[in-house]
Amino acid sequence: MMDMSGAHSEAMRAKVRKVRELKAKALDEVRFFRSWVENPLKTGAVSPSGPHLAQKMASFVTPAPHSQFVELGPGTGVVTKALFDRGVGHKDLLSVEYSEDFCRLLKARYPGLNVVQGDAYALKELLGSPEIHGFGSNGLDGIISSLPLFTRPEEERKRLLNDALELLKPGAPFVQFSYALVPPVKPEPGRFSVTKTDWIWKNLPPARVWVYRRVH
Repeated sequence: MMDMSGAHSEAMRAKVRKVRELKAKALDEVRFFRSWVENPLKTGAVSPSGPHLAQKMASFVTPAPHSQFVELGPGTGVVTKALFDRGVGHKDLLSVEYSEDFCRLLKARYPGLNVVQGDAYALKELLGSPEIHGFGSNGLDGIISSLPLFTRPEEERKRLLNDALELLKPGAPFVQFSYALVPPVKPEPGRFSVTKTDWIWKNLPPARVWVYRRVH
């Protein structure tokens, strides 16, 4: 009798957890859509990245002692969670988010996470500001971006990528997803390379990941 009662209680707790997860996901969808309605060029998508896309993006980073990473445009934190699941420590990740609402959400959802409200297209200036306290001063081990790059002119995209590659250690990845057939920034032989993943069909809409690395 006790075993059946315990199993029943565990099943009920599992159902409650599932309901809470679905409620949180629905609320994130609403937040994201509202942010898109208010500023479509900044948000770029009407819903957060799916878990399969987030896991694929996180798979390109290699956490190690004292490694440091920057996430651009974390939104509601789907990719952030995938990075933590990958083994990145809260103190080893700096999240740059434009939306004040998303910044508050990230700080509440992931206590201890370094969250900075600012413009990711001014990344070099942000990392040089006093509030960052020298984060990444010895070179970053990876930059993971969910920015809607195709909402910006090509020259702005190229400038962001070039700035990012200067901040990265040699060979460290700049990871970017997009829904497009072509790369957000075309490769420049002798300066940087780009590789792409297969389409991630379980994401809505389907997307793929582009990985840029500075040529030594």
